[in-house]
Amino acid sequence: MGDGQANTQGPDDRHDPQDGCGCGGGDGCSEGLRAFYERAAEAFVSRRHVMLGMGAAALSGWALGRREARAQETQEPDRLRFAPANELVVQPVLTYDLPVHKPLHSWRQWGGLMTGADVDQEVARIEKELRECIATHKLAVKMLPVARVHDVATAEHARKSDCDVMLIYASGSWQPVLEALIDPDRPNLFFLRHESGPISLWYEILHPHFLRKASDEFKQPGVDVQDVIVDSTDELAWRLRALTGLRRTLGQRIVAIGGAGGWGSAGELAPRIAREKWQLDIRDVSYEDLGRRIASARNDPRTVRAAEAETDAYLAGAGVALRTERAYVENGFLLTRVFRDLMDEHETRAITVHYCMGTIMPVSQTTACLTLSVLNDEGYLAFCESDFVVIPSGILMEGILGTPVFLNNPTWPHRGVITLAHCTAPRRMDGRKDEPVGIHTHFESDYGAAPKVELPIGQRVTMVAPDFGCQSWVGCTGRVIGNPFHPICRSQIDVAIDGDWQRLITEMRGFHWMLGYGDCRREIGYAIKHLGIGWQDVSA
Repeated sequence: MGDGQANTQGPDDRHDPQDGCGCGGGDGCSEGLRAFYERAAEAFVSRRHVMLGMGAAALSGWALGRREARAQETQEPDRLRFAPANELVVQPVLTYDLPVHKPLHSWRQWGGLMTGADVDQEVARIEKELRECIATHKLAVKMLPVARVHDVATAEHARKSDCDVMLIYASGSWQPVLEALIDPDRPNLFFLRHESGPISLWYEILHPHFLRKASDEFKQPGVDVQDVIVDSTDELAWRLRALTGLRRTLGQRIVAIGGAGGWGSAGELAPRIAREKWQLDIRDVSYEDLGRRIASARNDPRTVRAAEAETDAYLAGAGVALRTERAYVENGFLLTRVFRDLMDEHETRAITVHYCMGTIMPVSQTTACLTLSVLNDEGYLAFCESDFVVIPSGILMEGILGTPVFLNNPTWPHRGVITLAHCTAPRRMDGRKDEPVGIHTHFESDYGAAPKVELPIGQRVTMVAPDFGCQSWVGCTGRVIGNPFHPICRSQIDVAIDGDWQRLITEMRGFHWMLGYGDCRREIGYAIKHLGIGWQDVSA
């Protein structure tokens, strides 16, 4: 889990996460969007809080509801108890105007909706398209009934909808009607028709009249050119997926063993940025507390037997090779059980470990590497190093992809190739298949249990490099071309970079990167623009 050198910070050297803020204030995160997501947080409470009769104020993050997880090979009940609210609530709106014939006058707008029957058919078309879009793309989206808007009064009523996103089918009607629909405190999308149905008036004039107000400057708050779709439900789907990932990230609760941190001196403000810009609910757990929990687990024969059974099942799995002492693996699964219980107590599925280059080893009598790998495979969000510069990107990427992500150390791009390495790689990066793994010692300490996961050659991946100040991220795609075994962090891959790899050298920022399977560059860029974070896509 190293960074090429030992982390010399001890528990007493932590930076106070309250020492200043690097989120950029109004430039980085609009007050409107912050207020919107705070309201979204208040609208949901976890199942346990409902049962205990506690109010929404007890949760500062999004809903943490129960979701099904795979049964473990030990035949225990499903362990993954808390997960974010899965649905993005969308309010579709159809704007139209029914013209009345006036002799010797221009009596109708551009557009194909002229009668009440036309409107009925269009509503039915919208509902059918959205059902098919959700099913085809497997979106975690709840669509509300289509709202029919034809004047300012009906627009103002629709604007009050209890939704996360407003989806406007701007067929007709006038500019004040559209303006009355827009709440800049939440995301707004426009769907315009060219060939997918009766052509929209606003297919012609949304850019000059609505976004620019008949000027050469953009003047409409709450909408920009990235929020406009023409005809394609595929284009709609990836935006909804991006917003679902953002919704699952903002307000996420996460347990921080040893407290919250940020890699390097430039990342010292990361915990505060994470709390303010990302609204993360970071729950600090001391190493003293962790030590007591581990000691209690070791003194419980049932827990010890269960950890041994999990070790047996893991090591007996296909493609697993043990290259370290079995005791380290058993201690790793004991630590896994302690971490699961901690997350259950805090009603979350996210955890991170500070000082995992040293402090945790004498406490756990192993390293956290294997533990975090296993938890990610089980559907948790488990990160090493407590680096809140990069952790928000991991939560976001996992929320978009729905599959585990890999926090890693980048190297120097050269000849179109970069090596990425760390000791906590998940095996189930596609959410289904366990990749081959060798369990070695953690390299820098030559101690404990660390997985060397072999990722498939040819696998396409997305890589994200967050900056220290959370102002502008860099991203690219690539393909895995090798699983070398250098004397560095155990899980290591060579990736052929798509696009301008030399530009990547110039644009690289921050330190740790996040990696996931597939291509989710556009979703990430679209999601973070709602927080005022820039996006540099090297593979574009």
